[in-house]
Amino acid sequence: MDIDFLGVGWTSPVKPDENGQIMVAKYEDAVRQSIGMILSTAKGERVMRPDFGCEIHDKVFSPNSSGTVGQIVSDVRNALIKWEPRIDVLDVDTIPDSSQPNVILIQVNYQIRTTNNIFNLVYPFYLQ
Repeated sequence: MDIDFLGVGWTSPVKPDENGQIMVAKYEDAVRQSIGMILSTAKGERVMRPDFGCEIHDKVFSPNSSGTVGQIVSDVRNALIKWEPRIDVLDVDTIPDSSQPNVILIQVNYQIRTTNNIFNLVYPFYLQ
């Protein structure tokens, strides 16, 4: 398969490069940034696409319990399956941060479908 399928798009956040042109994210980096955008967007946040995003933001004021963690894992997996067709979600896990009890580190292991390359992304989620 052709790696061009993974796409090229503006970086997030949008910023200029050294030549004053808009910086672009290519291929695997574009996928990584897309995952970050999905996880950082709350459902209902986008006016023209209110169903886009991840429901983890509904848990911001939830206790740091096993029930909350289970819901977060499920929400992340469901959002990525729905909104990022270029990947297969291999695993979603959480890592507690002992120095900050209100932080849950969400670890996503995923495989790019066209290249079979496996990647890992850690997304910090703040409960309060």
